[in-house]
Amino acid sequence: MDVNDRFLRKISIGEGPDEKGMVRETGFDISVASEIMAVLALTTSLSDMRERLGKMVVGNSRAGEPVTADDLGVGGALTVLMKDAINPTLMQTLEGTPVLVHAGPFANIAHGNSSVVADKIALKLVGPGGFVVTEAGFGADIGTEKFMNIKCRYSGLTPQCAIIVATIRALKMHGGKPLDRAYTTENVALVEAGCINLARHVANTKAYGVNVVVAVNMFSTDTEAELNAVRDAALAAGAFDAVVCTHHAHGGKGAVDLGLAVQRACENVNQPLKFLYPLDIGIKDKIEAIAKSYGASGVEYSELAEKQIEMYTKQGFSGLPICMAKTQYSFSHNAASKGAPSGFMLPIRDVRASIGAGFIYPLVGTMSTMPGLPTRPCFYEIDLDTATGKVIGLS
Repeated sequence: MDVNDRFLRKISIGEGPDEKGMVRETGFDISVASEIMAVLALTTSLSDMRERLGKMVVGNSRAGEPVTADDLGVGGALTVLMKDAINPTLMQTLEGTPVLVHAGPFANIAHGNSSVVADKIALKLVGPGGFVVTEAGFGADIGTEKFMNIKCRYSGLTPQCAIIVATIRALKMHGGKPLDRAYTTENVALVEAGCINLARHVANTKAYGVNVVVAVNMFSTDTEAELNAVRDAALAAGAFDAVVCTHHAHGGKGAVDLGLAVQRACENVNQPLKFLYPLDIGIKDKIEAIAKSYGASGVEYSELAEKQIEMYTKQGFSGLPICMAKTQYSFSHNAASKGAPSGFMLPIRDVRASIGAGFIYPLVGTMSTMPGLPTRPCFYEIDLDTATGKVIGLS
């Protein structure tokens, strides 16, 4: 549920006198990390959603067999609750471009992509010569990796081009400089140092067989020399093109060059989609293939993770793709490790399964599936104008 409360990360239930000593420890996940959210985003039809919801594993029997939502008789009721949620919301940009808003699984703790249903509706509406832009959250290490290896597998759709968004400020940070005046004054050397991060995102994305276009979102403080440095680094890393964009300031006309570059990239696809790993290898082999793409030299598994992998393998779930729950701030498990770290050991704390959604998800390092509130929570700004009935503070 969407209540960011640290106390809900670990709770005990079954404390009532009628529960006959069935006390156990459990915890909440934020809605965007829930399996139902992932099911909504990956489903292809109402019947497919019904099947996925019914297949969700809620626990194990005393004999070690998985117990599903259908075993408990709640699969149908779950589908009734979700029957309207399967319909995407049609919105529009300020310039009238149609936008389908649907589902929101976070890419750091879930698979991080908008819905398959929305993509298929959009493709049908634009027709054979049209373009659909869909989002994968964060970078090539999590959003793109899960888009290719999870979403594309279940949707059967193949992207023609991937757009990587970069900013001078972010690349300066990856160059090793904390937030200071360097972010608003020219420092080409710092930008060039940070481009090692961009280069890995480009290389990882290109490995799937798609053309990569880098969109450099220009800020008023960026200089021509800094923008040229990013463009040169992107092209050297193998990007199809790298385009400076000003759409935040100028609207659609500020992204015309980007649109044309994407069109050219889509027209020049000459190889099929390549997955990072096959599904018929073991759970550990898949995890280690993903870890290698991060730059890791190996993987360390906790005792709990080892037991979970063994259990899921025995239960017949080893053929599912992997959905890593990992920080979005670094290629590694350490949020403070910037640039393109390599040679580190990736720690796997726990391994869980979303069988209905269709993936195994390892928890990397200290990654939490129930984030805490910021120093000043948003609810301080929210109120109701009792005279007009309008909500204040959500703009």
